[in-house]
Order: sequence, then C-alpha cells, then structure tokens
Amino acid sequence: MNLLKTSLLATVLFFAVTSCSKEEAAEVEEANISIDLNLAQETDWTMANEVLRLVNEYRTSMGLSTIARDQQYASAYAVEHTKYMIEKSQINHDNFGDRSRALKNRGAESVGENVAAGYDSAEALVTAWLNSPSHKSVIEGNYTHSGFGIMQNHRGKYYFTQLFYRK
Repeated sequence: MNLLKTSLLATVLFFAVTSCSKEEAAEVEEANISIDLNLAQETDWTMANEVLRLVNEYRTSMGLSTIARDQQYASAYAVEHTKYMIEKSQINHDNFGDRSRALKNRGAESVGENVAAGYDSAEALVTAWLNSPSHKSVIEGNYTHSGFGIMQNHRGKYYFTQLFYRK
C-alpha cells in the first residue's frame, strides 16, 4: 500500500510540476524565435483584460505588485502558442523554451506560463488556476508583465495562454 501511495504521489507531483512552466527545461538549438507582432491583436482582449484584472486583484490582496499588460511580444507569442494548442486540440507547454528565450532576448529576466482550455469566463479560469498549486505559484511569481493568447476554436471552446515575465 505504501508503494502505491508513493507511486500515486509521484504521478500527482509529475502532473503538478509539468502543468505550468516557470523556466525552460531545455533550449532548442537555433530555433526560429521571431514573431509577427500582429498576432497579438488576435487575442480576445475583453477576456484578457478581465483575466489580468482578476490576477492583479489577487496579487494585490497578497501584498504583491500588479502586472502590466504586454500587448506586443508576449501576447504575440502567447497567441501563437494558443493557435498551436487549438490545432493539437490539447493544452500543453510545447516549445516553452523558445517563448522564454525570445522574451529573455528582449530583456526579460525570468518567464512563466499558464495554459488552460474549456473555461467560459475569466472568473472560472482564474479560480481554477488559483486552486492549482503550480498555476498559483506562477500567478504569485516575481513578474512585472503579462501577455495573453485567448482564443476560441471553431466550436467556441476557449484556449488560454498567459505568459508572465519580469523585466
């Protein structure tokens, strides 16, 4: 029974650790990290602004500084990743190292990312993230800026990528 508990705990910890990324685990050599800034305009900014408001309300309640909206590079990379997740029909952190490196090349000191799918409101999304220790730790991280990739697939299901970084 103890072995079963240990195995289950290891599985849960693996899931929790891999559910969101604070730093890239490995960098891909010579990856193309250029981005079309026009992608940032494709995010659902009404939803993104509400997510940011809720995240900042939470951060303020915890004595943390608020996060500024990045409607350029971080959002373009977030939209690109959200489109990728929609194409794959699954949430993931594939190629996070490239997004992190791209933002670091533009002056970011550290980068984090939360992803999700299927929530119909900013409130439901932020509540779910705050109830997940790994996502909550990213929200509470030492970050100054955030970019958003919030889009619906052809069936109206929302997919979310929120990139956090410190400058």
